[in-house]
Amino acid sequence: MSREITDLPYAPTLARLTLALAIGLFVGIEREHRRKEAGLRTFSFAALLGAAGGLLGEPYPLLALALLGVLVVLLNVETIRTGEGAEITTSAALLVIGFAGVLAGEGQTFTPTLLGVASAALLAWKEPLSLFSRTLRESELRAAVLLAILAFVVYPVLPVGTVDRWDLIDPRTVWISVVLIAALGFFNYVLLTLYGARGIELTGFLGGLVNSTVTITELATRAREGDERIVEAAYRGTVLATAAMLVRNGILLAVLAPRAFASALAPLALMLAGALGAVAWDRKRRAHHGTVGAGGTPDSPQILAGMSPFSLATVLKFGLIFLILQVATTLAQRLLGAGGVYVVSVAGGVISSASTVASAANLATAGSLSARVAAQSAIIASIASALVDLPLVSRFGRNARLTRRTAVLITAVALLGALGMAAELVLFR
Repeated sequence: MSREITDLPYAPTLARLTLALAIGLFVGIEREHRRKEAGLRTFSFAALLGAAGGLLGEPYPLLALALLGVLVVLLNVETIRTGEGAEITTSAALLVIGFAGVLAGEGQTFTPTLLGVASAALLAWKEPLSLFSRTLRESELRAAVLLAILAFVVYPVLPVGTVDRWDLIDPRTVWISVVLIAALGFFNYVLLTLYGARGIELTGFLGGLVNSTVTITELATRAREGDERIVEAAYRGTVLATAAMLVRNGILLAVLAPRAFASALAPLALMLAGALGAVAWDRKRRAHHGTVGAGGTPDSPQILAGMSPFSLATVLKFGLIFLILQVATTLAQRLLGAGGVYVVSVAGGVISSASTVASAANLATAGSLSARVAAQSAIIASIASALVDLPLVSRFGRNARLTRRTAVLITAVALLGALGMAAELVLFR
């Protein structure tokens, strides 16, 4: 049944129209910047038209979208008549913003806002996305399809809950973590493809998000082969790879177990601050000595060159590791209590800190572990993952100065993590 707009409360009506106007302006700015026929005002009116339809209720949303369709037709007739060609992308964006306006008028906030942000991003990133699609290799296309299959085909058909009599194996829990790790790795691969390895610092950080151990091993190997500038760059890349590992583990914990993330926030923040502080201090030192530009892009080793986004074998290997760790953690917790979980966390951190963190987080979400124990498990795994990098740097780098500086960094990060964990236990006992 339709409603008169005057029947609606004043404040909600104002909020809905304001949100629709903001979405239209946000996307219209990008079109105006590119000097398109439909710009700032057109997109704002389209969003407001949709919002008015949403406010009035059935059948006005359909009428609003129909009128917007007429506007799109007129827009394309005009651009074709002037020889500029059809405005297919702008037309599609107008229709999406019209729908976003309808949703805003109906009282929704998250969905129309997300539509507006996504539309603006797709319009603004035209050149990088076009470049990426033109340079896409067959292996990368297959990886994207495989990721979609893992997320949208395999996951829905998996059984819900545990499938064994001991309540140890939950296929969906394992698979969602596999998809999350694969998606993070693919996202970072896309960033590397779009923007290239702009210096070893960016490469180290992005590589650390994918696999810090592999990245640091490659950095150390390059340091052995290169001159002093490469050694300096390898150290910074090692620091940032460690920081990226902490960021990745924090994201996993926040997504899978928000309560555990709250308990682990202080230790993770201390460890991350220590790593980033080392980068800042190194940058200040190089600026003082006039060597900020050393180790720039021309000399930066391509750490991830030739690496596929991910393969089915890699995904299944991660899933197997994750499953083993989850079963081991569950059994250790049942037989030995929290102490058993911590032992598994040390071993798991050496093998795969991401798997260990995801396993502990899922067990906390399922109620098998307390949020605090899961948080401590994530911190211990992160510390173990950082400590295992030191022998790798020493073995593959064979550079005493690099090994010494890395040892100082990793020791400081580990101590900060232990200090943060102890403080959390004392303050929130």
